[in-house]
Amino acid sequence: MTAPRRWRRLLGAALAVSTSLLVATAPGAEASPPLPQQDATGNHEMGAAIRAHDGVAPAGLAPASVDASVPGIDVSAYQGNVNWASYWSAGKKFAYVKATEGTGYTNAYFSQQYTGSYNVGMIRGAYHYGRPDTSGGAAQADYFVAHGGGWSKDGKTLPGTLDIEWGPNNACYGKTPAQMVAWIKAFSDEYHAKTTRWPVIYTATSWWSQCTGNTGDFSSTNPLWVARYASSAGTLPYNWGFYTFWQYSSSPIDQDSFSADISRLKVLATG
Repeated sequence: MTAPRRWRRLLGAALAVSTSLLVATAPGAEASPPLPQQDATGNHEMGAAIRAHDGVAPAGLAPASVDASVPGIDVSAYQGNVNWASYWSAGKKFAYVKATEGTGYTNAYFSQQYTGSYNVGMIRGAYHYGRPDTSGGAAQADYFVAHGGGWSKDGKTLPGTLDIEWGPNNACYGKTPAQMVAWIKAFSDEYHAKTTRWPVIYTATSWWSQCTGNTGDFSSTNPLWVARYASSAGTLPYNWGFYTFWQYSSSPIDQDSFSADISRLKVLATG
């Protein structure tokens, strides 16, 4: 009796494995969303948490409205040294480059990316990945400005961007909506005090609704950069009537669109 029981146990385990493989590879089965990317230094990739939460459009999907606006890209340390000439040749006219995160991380490739995009003719700006769980908004704005996030009235430098999206475990960094709004305002006010410009705010409508509770109104001061990987930007975060930038795809690199023509982009850069 011992041998048959052993074989029944083995057969049962094999069937369980086979069933799980069939389920995992069944046609049409949806894969789990990717986890937000983070390297050993704590560097988070722009939009990774949003893509994990909201999902993405099919690779290469380009909204029709992009044809009537200005195309651009955004990069971080994940891209390493960027071949800017190739992107310029492909028609990209602006770029945003990650400079900092929290108050302890700087992009090791920032100089190559920020200066390189400028040298090929792009209008470029820097962005800061906000970490409300590690320090105050004003302190992070100061760190950003001190490490590449400043602004100059040269017609080629866009105002800095605050990238604010889900934190660890898709949480709102442990903050209430009121606390989150206060943190964003502290960052925005300090950046304005240091540079005379209001920072662009990069976010997703889903994050803004969850983590601010639609209680913060920055629409009269801060340009909106909305992330939505679909054929339209969809419903915008609270009280913004229009977006300035739209990140509509992450393939093969983060793809962005400025909402007007190149002359208006230059106005935004000039201040």
